[in-house]
Amino acid sequence: MADQPEGNALASTFPNPPPFWKDFTPSKVARIEELRTAHIQQHGGEPLTTRVPSVPEELVNLQPPSEPADGRWRVFGDQYMLDDKLPTLEEQGIANLPSTSQSDSKDAKHFDRALELKRLAKSLLLNFLELSGTLSVNPSHAEAKVQDLRTMFINFHHILNEYRPHQARESAIALMQEHLDRTRTETMAIRAQADKARRVLDGLGSLSVPDAPPKQATEVEAEEDWDKVASQRDKDVWVVTDAHFT
Repeated sequence: MADQPEGNALASTFPNPPPFWKDFTPSKVARIEELRTAHIQQHGGEPLTTRVPSVPEELVNLQPPSEPADGRWRVFGDQYMLDDKLPTLEEQGIANLPSTSQSDSKDAKHFDRALELKRLAKSLLLNFLELSGTLSVNPSHAEAKVQDLRTMFINFHHILNEYRPHQARESAIALMQEHLDRTRTETMAIRAQADKARRVLDGLGSLSVPDAPPKQATEVEAEEDWDKVASQRDKDVWVVTDAHFT
């Protein structure tokens, strides 16, 4: 792994840490923190994004990187852009077919991409049939037809990619609407259960408490009377509860 070029190492499935990780020693980290703190006290700024000018060479890698001047940067061997815009077919060196190109007279807002996709699909089927016929008659002339199919497939894929922003917006809208509907349903269920519980408590509060048995009764008779009263009261509670929940 150490003998591989740095580009291949960054593009590998499990790349090694970048070589400047060795610069993050406790002493260097303490030095850059002191310089950053002094710079913030004089000029202000955020500790995580402030870049100290004119730092020693051994502390350069300890600062947050600056924004790329050309808007491009590389991560694990892949190149990215700050302005994530879909490049045109001309910028990619691909022929833009007349049926998929938007002329100046066409309004991009009313450009019917679905119709263009149908046209391209029919053209693809026709060219495939022509390719089959060419291969059966003169296979040496099939290279041009294969190139035509490749161009049409790329144009087809390019139109599909133009739908990606719309797809992202619609997916976000659907996700937020689903979350809103779920929250409303849960809120309604909680309110319904709260109303049921309130009605049960109101029904329990309306029950009357019987008076104590007369003092002249014997101890056994009094105990039996209290058992009957408690049993009857339990039955009344369950009847009221069943009436509210059924």
